[in-house]
Amino acid sequence: MSAAVFSNRWLSPSAWRNLFRDWPLLPLMGLLLVLVIVIQLADPGIVTLPWAGVIMRASVPLAILGGCQTLTMLTGGIDLSVASIASMTGFVTATFVHSPGGWVQGMAIALVAAALAGFVTGIGVGIFRVHPLIMTLAMSFVVLGFANVWQLQMVQTGAGVPGELRWVGSNTLFDVIPYSLLVFVPLTLLILLGLRRTGFGRLLFAIGDNPIAARLSGARSWQVLIALYVLSAVLAGIAGLVISGFTNTASVSLADPYLLPSVAAAVIGGTSIMGGRGGFSGTIVGALILTVLTALLTVLGLPEPTRQIVFGSIIVVVAAAYTRVTSES
Repeated sequence: MSAAVFSNRWLSPSAWRNLFRDWPLLPLMGLLLVLVIVIQLADPGIVTLPWAGVIMRASVPLAILGGCQTLTMLTGGIDLSVASIASMTGFVTATFVHSPGGWVQGMAIALVAAALAGFVTGIGVGIFRVHPLIMTLAMSFVVLGFANVWQLQMVQTGAGVPGELRWVGSNTLFDVIPYSLLVFVPLTLLILLGLRRTGFGRLLFAIGDNPIAARLSGARSWQVLIALYVLSAVLAGIAGLVISGFTNTASVSLADPYLLPSVAAAVIGGTSIMGGRGGFSGTIVGALILTVLTALLTVLGLPEPTRQIVFGSIIVVVAAAYTRVTSES
């Protein structure tokens, strides 16, 4: 009798909900596995180790940009400037390929420019209390404008992507392990340890969960927000370098297609857009899910408009379902 009661208890919806709430990565990993099985059934033999390497390689820049959104969403904000900053960084770096300082000088200048853009954004959000959506949207146009001015000044198309960036962004070890993991793994450790082991990470959660209580406890929210948006911009710049190497292209709009998927990766990964809840681990899995989903829609041969409709609909359903089963209420 007790065994039957124990079995029924674990078969109940509340038990599964509690399990998913305590282990939020489980439903995401399950969904990723289902998508892999579906794509294998749709195109038998496609799922191989080299295919897994391609998926990981394509997921890395999306996951980095998703990390930018995760960090800002923890404070109840959002960063719509990451795509413009990523594109600017890759493009500016490419224009220095044939200069005396080389692409390293260009990368340094581009990352400093990205940090400056993040600093201005942080001042707008943290000191002048401009809503993050408005501030980052405005900054994206400012960065795009400066990138266009730079393009006209240099009279270049940005086609000279450095070979080192192509090696990092496109090549793999044994056709499986992408070299972009050399960039992604340290960044992942930095974000994960920063969120869990540092006061800065705890302040991000505190500001997003209850900004009034955080302020009353002595936290200087404006300083935290400035540091946050500088960090987000630098991460976006690094993602832009990886994207440039991955696509062997540099343009002022290169990373635009990554903007909304980066937000979706964070939301699917369990980060609340209201702030105070989430983490980078779920965002990584969310990026993998979106990449595999894109591959599946390509294999199915759906027209581009249909793919966009299906892609967006699945994101909404998955995000809503995941939020429901993992919520505290």
